Amino acid sequence: MFGIPGKQAVTMTPAAETQVRKLMDRDGRAGLRIGVKKGGCAGMEYTMEFVDTADPNDEVVEQDGARVMIAPMAQMFLFGTEIDYRSSLLESGFHFNNPNVADACGCGESIKFKDVEELSVERGDP
Repeated sequence: MFGIPGKQAVTMTPAAETQVRKLMDRDGRAGLRIGVKKGGCAGMEYTMEFVDTADPNDEVVEQDGARVMIAPMAQMFLFGTEIDYRSSLLESGFHFNNPNVADACGCGESIKFKDVEELSVERGDP
């Protein structure tokens, strides 16, 4: 994992914890796997799927019974992200407060990440 020892890769707000737990319980799933893939107008998109088992290479984060697995290829892009769940009259869904995002499209569905060198400098990596 591209992280800091003793610090969780991602965190969840209480609303996100509640929603993840609810969906895990409803469908009998082991947790929510999040990742990234190429796509969208800004270049990358988040992926999310509920899974029955964690992949051996997933980074697993548990918070008050809510379990999130981070796909290996997404780990360096998601470190430090806060996962939130918002619900309104028009839409409901998970939102990512990700410090690694350099830009996003107008609709918020597509993102562009900072360069690896820029992320290393921000984190103080050697």
